[in-house]
Amino acid sequence: MNRVIPHGKYSLPAWSKGWRRRGLHAATLLLAGLSATPTQAGAAYEAPFWLPGGDLQTIWGVLISTPQVAYRRERWELPDGDFLDLDWVDGPAGAPLLVLFHGLEGSSRSPYALEFMDAAKRRGWRGVVANFRGCSGTPNRLPRAYYAGDTAEVERVLRHVATSAAPVYAVGFSLGGNVLLKWLEERGASARQRVRAAAAVSAPLDLPAAGAALDQGFNRVYTVRFLKTLKAKALAKLERYPRLYERKALEAVASIKAFDNLVTAPLHGYRDADDYWARAASKPGLKTIQVPTLIINARNDPFMPGDVLPKREQVSPRVTLDFPASGGHVGFVTGPFPGRAGWLPERVLDYFATDPAPSRLTETPAAIR
Repeated sequence: MNRVIPHGKYSLPAWSKGWRRRGLHAATLLLAGLSATPTQAGAAYEAPFWLPGGDLQTIWGVLISTPQVAYRRERWELPDGDFLDLDWVDGPAGAPLLVLFHGLEGSSRSPYALEFMDAAKRRGWRGVVANFRGCSGTPNRLPRAYYAGDTAEVERVLRHVATSAAPVYAVGFSLGGNVLLKWLEERGASARQRVRAAAAVSAPLDLPAAGAALDQGFNRVYTVRFLKTLKAKALAKLERYPRLYERKALEAVASIKAFDNLVTAPLHGYRDADDYWARAASKPGLKTIQVPTLIINARNDPFMPGDVLPKREQVSPRVTLDFPASGGHVGFVTGPFPGRAGWLPERVLDYFATDPAPSRLTETPAAIR
């Protein structure tokens, strides 16, 4: 049974909570009488008429009702002295396993994670969300955190969770989608030893373009909310590691690029933000993927400009591109007001459950909203 996630701890991504307080309930009153024809799960995505524009589609995606999911947490101690928290949805032994990698400042409590884990369980599958370091509600121990090019972490997780011959499928969202694609590119044919198929949703395939977009115009609203938690975590690390970076410089950070220049890049082996974005971006290597992979990006995604999305000739024959005209960033809401988030998990899990077709580009005929 669906419910509206309460406002308490881990209820919504930290960057989204302010919208509830700032009047989106007014939109509820305004739109309450509207309806739309539901979009079939297997159909190409089209946004409902009452939800226009990439920003509204993005914001609404984290505010609609989500299912309750009962997780079993595994605290996994790592050889480097740190840990990862894996949140499991158990199922029959031998059932397919869905492994989910979340986005920037997300977690197993992100709305899309709840939707996907619930959908997997209803199909009789098992699921696990890999909370990146520092994202499970408990600060990680080491100076390092997580980043868009951390393919070693993906390999580590996939090796750990695959304990039987059951098929394993992996899906990544936003930053997690980029990391998963990078891992697929680096592993080539050997990735088949870990996953049968993969999917990336709203991934910032072109990190330089995505980074620049986040620091412009209305996107500053998202940036402010990302930085609120990113800076809080980074400041907390100074209590244990006082020489990591300058406190005053961190307090002055006002953009994603400035944060990556000061914190993310140097902590994870990059010269600066430009070096990090260039080397961690997944778009240049998409031709090398050897595992059936579905990439879903809306052309009106505020975080990833539609004009820099890859073309069919820029990807491997094993990659399927699905670029609807609308949907926002991990939004893809369908149906009558107030909408539902069922299209996305059905699209991805249906892809996994069938023999994925060779590369193709799927686009809805509707104009970009």
